[in-house]
Parts: sequence; structure tokens; C-alpha cells
Amino acid sequence: MNIILVLIDSVNRNALSAYGGTEFATPNLQSFAKKAWRFDNHFVGSLPCMPARREIFAGFSGMQWRPWGPLEPFDLRLPKLLESAGYTTAIVTDHYHYWEESANGYIQSFQGAEFIRGHELDFWEPLVPEADLPQWVHNIEKWRPGYGHRYFSNVANFKDEADFFPAKVMTSASEWLAKPKTGKPFFLQVESFDVHEPFDVPEPYASMYGDGAARDRFTLWPPYQDAVRQAEFMSQASPEELAFVRSQYGAKLTMTDRWLGKLFTTLDELQLWDDTAVIVTTDHGHDLGERGGYGKQFPHFDSHANIPLLVWHPGLQANGGAIENLTSTVDLFASILAIAGVEPPRQTHSHSFLPLLKGEIGNARNAVIYGTFGQGICCTDGEWTLIQPPDRDKPLYAYSTMVPTTIEPQDKPVDHGRYIPGIDMPQWKIPITPDGPGDRRNLDSQPLLFNRRSDPEQKRDLWQDRPEERERMLRLMRQVIERYGAPAELFQRLGLD
Repeated sequence: MNIILVLIDSVNRNALSAYGGTEFATPNLQSFAKKAWRFDNHFVGSLPCMPARREIFAGFSGMQWRPWGPLEPFDLRLPKLLESAGYTTAIVTDHYHYWEESANGYIQSFQGAEFIRGHELDFWEPLVPEADLPQWVHNIEKWRPGYGHRYFSNVANFKDEADFFPAKVMTSASEWLAKPKTGKPFFLQVESFDVHEPFDVPEPYASMYGDGAARDRFTLWPPYQDAVRQAEFMSQASPEELAFVRSQYGAKLTMTDRWLGKLFTTLDELQLWDDTAVIVTTDHGHDLGERGGYGKQFPHFDSHANIPLLVWHPGLQANGGAIENLTSTVDLFASILAIAGVEPPRQTHSHSFLPLLKGEIGNARNAVIYGTFGQGICCTDGEWTLIQPPDRDKPLYAYSTMVPTTIEPQDKPVDHGRYIPGIDMPQWKIPITPDGPGDRRNLDSQPLLFNRRSDPEQKRDLWQDRPEERERMLRLMRQVIERYGAPAELFQRLGLD
């Protein structure tokens, strides 16, 4: 069976009509959802972009051992495993992080790769003179110095919608599908970096949900990695500016959906639906001013942690059926292998969701954890969610066979040994300084407990009011982390020791 994985960056589940959203138009995803399986309790795993992709490629939950970085020498490679099983593999993407030194090993796993250049901070076109920057770029530069200039230099010559990234990605993927190939089944990974910021879209999208001309007054790219700068932005931004940013996110989502429709049309024309499984998901959502913040930083509320997953399987047709069981990003690895009829390796943290499509729930997850290395970890059993911050005064180590450029060691001794369970290869134990987002209105320094059924927007913290659930979820979090074989200091940092 052929397999297509469509990964659209930064998609908010509640923005999709397939999940009840009414604010923005996503007709192609809605049409796909009517025949696909809709997963309602699918969650992020390791955040953000490249840690999430390591889970997909390697079936490895890395947030407990290491930050953003390349694949490890011991990491499994999903495309290579499929190639060994007789698949033709390829990726079409504009996700420029694959092109960076800090993300080596991912696209190299495929037999074929097409890379659409120029998104965000991709080192592509030469920088244009500062005198040529339009006002909307200066508005970005105010909050993100250097970001607007780099991005605009890449897109300055774009003339119409066809020049933008979703159009190029989906068109290139459609062309790849139409090319003559051997009789082997194929695995095609299609990645759109949009709906990622900056929320720059052409007309008519820019004015679909707001005043597109307001970009000359407001920013298209609020800060969030820097907590101090984000707090300053939120203190100055008017309700009108916040609404404008949201409208441009929605505009980009609608534009991406429009070009995803081209890929679906190609599947129609080539009559591929009957022998092709199609998975559509994201790596994480993107907060749009909720709780005074943007992005996908800790603490990970459902607004960006409970993400969409839609699955079409020609042999297990759903007709819009819903899966309520818990799944996580890391489960894509084993699930794709299962669809291909490949037995997953033993050394994986991934669970296949294929049995769930068959109604077999005996081995379903009872909880999932998710988080960002060096920050806190969250745990949900589907009904209750625990958000547990770290004690930043406790030691933090990264474990790796290398020292990736994303790790800045402290001036302390570095040990070596075999620390990660199941990995028979020496690793460095590197003391590092936590790379946390700082204290954002104390949200990342206080434990939180929510009931997702009675409080789906997670507005009422029950940490003090429900001590029995608090203690149960703390025990459950510890059990799940123990099953992964996490390092001892993680339990200390999370107060679970």
C-alpha cells in the first residue's frame, strides 16, 4: 500500500472546521475529514519543530534527554526502514530547518528530496538594501530584529499566490505523484512550513478575515521565544492588533488548505485513493494571544498541544468516524510501519494506532506525556491534564553521542557512558543551562491541573481543589516517565522523586 504523510506546520485544531471551528474556511480538510478517521485526543510529544520530527522519523521520545538537534547515529530512520521493505521514498518540503546543520540526517534518509527554498530565515537570497524594506517589514523588525529583513529578502520578488510556499509544495508533490515510477509502493512525505509565521499572505487571503492593509500598522510576526520581549509586545498591542494577527493566521490557513486541495485532486485524477493511505497532521499548534502569549512554549495548554490527526486507510474506511483513544506524535512512526506491513523495531517509544482503526483497544495508551527539553512536562489521561514545571535550580544534562550546535555546555566536567536504555553506544552526559522561556506571568512556574471534560478551555486550575486527582496524576506522570527510562535528575527537576 502506498503511504502519504502530509505534515502542515503550526495548525490549531480548533481552527479547523473538521474539529468544529467556524472562524476560518478549510473546505478541503473538511472534505477529507468526512471520509477519514478523526483523532480527537491526539497530542504533541517532544516540542518544537525538529524534536517533533525526530519522534516521527525515529520513534524516539527525545524531550527527556536532549534538545533540538540532528538525528543521532543510533536513531532509526523511518524512510530507510520503508526502503528496506521495498518502498520508494521521497519528501517534498519547504521546511528550511532540514537544510541547517542542527537538523542533519532527516532528509538524507529519503531516496529522493525536493526542497522549496526561502521560508522564514532560510539563507537563500542576498539581503536587500534596508532602504528597500516596506513598512510591514519594519513592523516585524521592531519586535524581531533581523527576522523581517531576512524573510522579505527571500520573498521580495513574489508576484502572486502561485509564488507562495504552500502552492509550490503542493504543486511539486502533485508532480512527483504523476511521474513514472517503478511498480514498488511509495512513501511520500509532504511538508508545508506554513501555517508557520510570519503570517504573510497575498490577496485575496489577507483581507478574508480582517483588513489586509493593516500590515502597514501592525506586525505579522509577534515575538514569543523571548519572554521579556513578548510581555512588552502584549502590553503595547491593542485589541485591534491582536485581532489582525489572528486574521492573518487564519488567512494563511485558508491559503494552505486551498493548495492542499490540489494534492487531493491529484489523488483523484491518478485514482490513488484505493491503494494509498493518507495521514494529515501537524507538529504542534500555535497560540494566538491566549493567556497573554504566542507560539508553542511551555506551559503546553491544549490550545497548541491537542493537535489534529486525520487518517484515510482504504482497507479500514471510517466515513468520518472518531477515535477517542490517546495518541501522540511519536506514534506516527510505528503506525506508518504497520500500514506498510513492517514490524516495528523493539527499541522504539512508538505505539501503532492501526489497531484503533480496527476497534482493538486492548493496548491503547492510558496516558501521554509531552513537553520541551529543559522545561516542564505535561501529562494527560484524556480527562485530566497535569502541567508540571521544573525546578530550575536542579541539575540538567543533555545526553547525546555528539555535541550538537544547539547544546551549549557549561564549564563543568562532561561524563560519558551508556545512559539511554536500549542504546548500546556511548553517550556524553553534558551539563547545560536550562533554555527556558522565563517566567511568563508565573504560568511556567506553578503546577496546574485541569479537567478537560468540564473545562475544555483549561481556565480553572484545580490543583488545590482536587488533591486526590492531583496525586493520582503525579503518580501517573511518574509511571509514564519511568517506562521511558528517563534520567534520574528529571524526576528531581519535576518534583517526582
